[in-house]
Amino acid sequence: MSNKNSYSFFLKSTALLFSGVVLLSLTSCKSTINTKDQVQSWLTKGDESVKLQQQLPLVFVNTSNNFQNIEIDDTQKFQYVDGFGYTLTGGSVEVINRLSSTKRKALLNELFGKDENSISISYLRLSIGASDLDGEVFSYDDLPQGQTDPTLSKFSLARDKDLIAMLKEILAINPKIKIIAAPWSPPVWMKDNGKSVGGSLKPEFYDAYAKYFVKYIQGMQKEGIIIDAVTPQNEPLHPGNNPSLLMVSDQQRDFIKQSLGPIFKSNNIKTKIVVYDHNCNKPEYAINILNDGEANQYIDGSAFHLYEGDISALSTVHNAHPNKNLYFTEQWTGAKGTFNEDLNWHTKNVVIGSMRNWSKIALEWNLANDTEFKPHTPGGCTECKGAITVSDKENFTRNIGYYIIAHASKFVPANSQRISSTQTDNLSTVAFKTPEGKTVLIVQNYSKTDENFNIKYNNKTAPVNITASSVATYIF
Repeated sequence: MSNKNSYSFFLKSTALLFSGVVLLSLTSCKSTINTKDQVQSWLTKGDESVKLQQQLPLVFVNTSNNFQNIEIDDTQKFQYVDGFGYTLTGGSVEVINRLSSTKRKALLNELFGKDENSISISYLRLSIGASDLDGEVFSYDDLPQGQTDPTLSKFSLARDKDLIAMLKEILAINPKIKIIAAPWSPPVWMKDNGKSVGGSLKPEFYDAYAKYFVKYIQGMQKEGIIIDAVTPQNEPLHPGNNPSLLMVSDQQRDFIKQSLGPIFKSNNIKTKIVVYDHNCNKPEYAINILNDGEANQYIDGSAFHLYEGDISALSTVHNAHPNKNLYFTEQWTGAKGTFNEDLNWHTKNVVIGSMRNWSKIALEWNLANDTEFKPHTPGGCTECKGAITVSDKENFTRNIGYYIIAHASKFVPANSQRISSTQTDNLSTVAFKTPEGKTVLIVQNYSKTDENFNIKYNNKTAPVNITASSVATYIF
């Protein structure tokens, strides 16, 4: 056999070896080999034949090949990561509580624990009052029509008692989990239309609404729940949801600099204020607020969703205000989506894309719902698919949203730092250095064919084959 043919045979054999790796399941693998020359890997295929399953270890070798390279450079450091997770809606709590105590406990440990079969969610989003994925609309200060309560004497977190109870269980599993919270609407008596849908916050109630946030944060703290950050309004340019509020950029700017910021300061509230919390098509919304010196002093950063626009909008804001943080707070998977399409699009944009554009978090939307995509408010989302579907008291299903987040949350703990990783035409990547010194590389193959590549790190090379339309996480 000629040298040329020998080399060709070597490449084909290598590809076959790695594409034919024996799969070890997430739940059954009891130990992993962990040496300096080996790479642990976990795989999910778009065809659903493999879901977050551990593969045989890969090996750094001295031989060369003509594969494309993914080069990792840990001397180039970027943002620290706060975590990966979901929104724990009131509806999520309701359906998880339908499980038997044994199944419920096992699910919470799987979601938030650090066992080998856990996905180690490290960040949650909450609604302040009801979101559209609660069974009904409510605020913490609801009154008969025509009444007002500017002193908030009727304020109560009682409607969130089940949510608070579950958060305490979650904190017992992961005491360091971080939380961001957002209102879908103020109490309707603060609004100019007096309704849960649409309308705007009346300026005369700016101070009362700022104190509403203070009461929420203090009330949760009394329950042992620390709210790390808030946004003044979920999707402020989408007033058609139930509940919802229209809050244009100038209104949010004025609310922060006139009321929310100063009242947080006077009450010694350390919770971060994060602006916008809406789509990537309007980075100017956040920039406009951050450009205001009075408002800027109170603001930690801005938050984004990706139902419109491009994920690069986060870098647009970062470039305009590099001292402010970025947060990716919501993206839903829908009833009509496919596993393959959602796995690849969300991993490419929500996980890899947000991280490569300076986000500190990547959150999918709701954690759980039932088989009919309930509960939701009248007029709320009827097709939002939870990461978990609870079908009855003994059964739940892990959906695509579970695997999208798990490929990051299981391996990239809070306080990891993004480091440099190159990309190719078909392979999207993001890399991290964990607090324990591990290197984690997430790779998404968007093409319809298998791809061979090398992980290149510190003059070492590990040849890899990743199947078509798949996502893999590599740890070394």
